Amino acid sequence: MDNKEIEILAKYRLEQSKENLEEAEALFNISKFKGANNRAYYSIFHAIKAILALEQTDFKKHSSVIAYFNKEYISKKIFPRELGKSVSEARFFREKSDYVDFYIVTKEECQMQIETAKIMIENAEKYINENIK
Repeated sequence: MDNKEIEILAKYRLEQSKENLEEAEALFNISKFKGANNRAYYSIFHAIKAILALEQTDFKKHSSVIAYFNKEYISKKIFPRELGKSVSEARFFREKSDYVDFYIVTKEECQMQIETAKIMIENAEKYINENIK
């Protein structure tokens, strides 16, 4: 990929992240917390993938994307340690919500996911804008 294609991919994934956040907020506002939780997680996930697009790195598994992000960006203090913790929690709550029978997402858990998504988008957008070649 050339630099322009990399930039287009990163910005596309960031827009996808923002759309997921809008969906999460809309679902939250009508008390559909399970769906909102899922969309907020995907907002976080796509923001991370937008960052990874800059170095042309990708993985098939969510766990690999998050592990790589934590290793290469959180542990190296490119992003705050607290963000890495919040991303891991987001994945945990999304998996419980999507795969554990009878698990009910609380309003508070969902709000936490949405806040993490907002922070992740803000950080990703800043990073991408500073690192586009």
